[in-house]
Amino acid sequence: MTQSDLNTLLPLIFLTVWACMLLLVDLFIPKGRKGWTALIGAVGLATAMGLTLAQAGQENIAFSGMVVLDGFSSFLDVLFLGTGLLGIALAYGYLRRMGIERGEYYALLLFSVTGMMLMAQAADLIVIFLALELLSIPLYVLSAFARPRLESEEAGLKYFLLGAFSTGFVVYGIALVFGATGATRLTEIVSAAAGSGSGPTVSLPLLGIGAALILVGFGFKVAAVPFHMWTPDVYQGAPTPVTSFMAVGAKAAGFAALLRIFVTALPALELEMVPVLWGLAALTMLVGNLLAISQTNIKRMLAYSSIAHAGYILMALAAYGKPLVSGDAVASALFYLVTYALTSFGTWAVVIALEKAEGKGLEIADYAGLGRKRPLLAAAMTIFMLSLTGMPPTLGLVGKFYLFRTAIQGGFIGLAIIGVLTSLISAYYYLRVVVTMYMRDGDPETTREPWLDFTWGLTAVGTVVLSFLPMALFTWASGAVLKLF
Repeated sequence: MTQSDLNTLLPLIFLTVWACMLLLVDLFIPKGRKGWTALIGAVGLATAMGLTLAQAGQENIAFSGMVVLDGFSSFLDVLFLGTGLLGIALAYGYLRRMGIERGEYYALLLFSVTGMMLMAQAADLIVIFLALELLSIPLYVLSAFARPRLESEEAGLKYFLLGAFSTGFVVYGIALVFGATGATRLTEIVSAAAGSGSGPTVSLPLLGIGAALILVGFGFKVAAVPFHMWTPDVYQGAPTPVTSFMAVGAKAAGFAALLRIFVTALPALELEMVPVLWGLAALTMLVGNLLAISQTNIKRMLAYSSIAHAGYILMALAAYGKPLVSGDAVASALFYLVTYALTSFGTWAVVIALEKAEGKGLEIADYAGLGRKRPLLAAAMTIFMLSLTGMPPTLGLVGKFYLFRTAIQGGFIGLAIIGVLTSLISAYYYLRVVVTMYMRDGDPETTREPWLDFTWGLTAVGTVVLSFLPMALFTWASGAVLKLF
């Protein structure tokens, strides 16, 4: 281990040590004052973000090429750390109000963020597997955190069983890729597949099967159809702050791995994988949006919405094999992940503001009258619904524009048409929430908490303001290129 190795992983190492320390410190914090645990956790995330920003523009490899530092990893690390900070902000008042305030929550969240950061920097299939487990296992526990509520325990068990099942696909796929190429490092895999390595001839059929199994495994993680079955039940049963953190962080981490693997290591499989990715994207957009129409529970509706948005991001991944488009494909995917993160966290903040104990306040009908009782909260929810639909003046419109443009540049005009049509379908169930808030009579009970109000206010302003200044964010995403060291 060298100084260069430590410097490359400095934010990750710092956050890991901080999370371990948080577990010990929490033992000495009284039961009724776990807010101090949340504050210490937030300080650790903010410090790690400062260290990450200090590394901006640097490029390096570490641990014999198993992890890398490049623009791609730096961009995603900032996203993951921001996700952790917003996750703490949403959980702070919610856990106390629901009677499930335990200090372990924040330590588990920090450990999951470290797994996401390692996923962004991983340049070896073994490290990708370790990162997948590190980010997933805390989420299994967090999903069941509202014990002894049966719905939460069921959500944790379902997520654990299907998560372990999907991990088996990833491990088997890694084994087949290693058998085909004799390597697990992404640079060695691409060299072997291109025939420029010094090893034996690569078995492309075996490599293709391994890549397909890895795609299946991460398809579960990003909730792509037909690997989405766990999503509605887990999103509904898990504590809502956990659902919001999972919807953004786990999805972004899954796409980080898919982009890193396919763009850098498997361009030789373009002819085999692009039709599969095309079909997955189209199916995910169609199924997610169509099934969301019939939902009356806001958490289940947002679960199917999350599935649909995974399909939109898969549009960019489908263009990974086009050399002239691959850079824009990565940039548009990263841009949309930020767009979805802002909008999703804001939406879940509004859901938490209306949620009451025992799962009450989670029906769409419960939003009736919100426009009159809490006009600012209803206005923020309207902004989020418009952004998820892809309507002006929101960042969601810009994000979908970049995705559709990438699909068209890659020659996937049919896929772009499906994306536009499914966005029109989504307007029905998103705008139904807006209609309910402003055109139905009701007297909803809402919660006022400083950090909760800060979250939905900040994300609403960011969703609108950034839609008028998108080039700065897209330029940053365009500079977040994947390096092949």
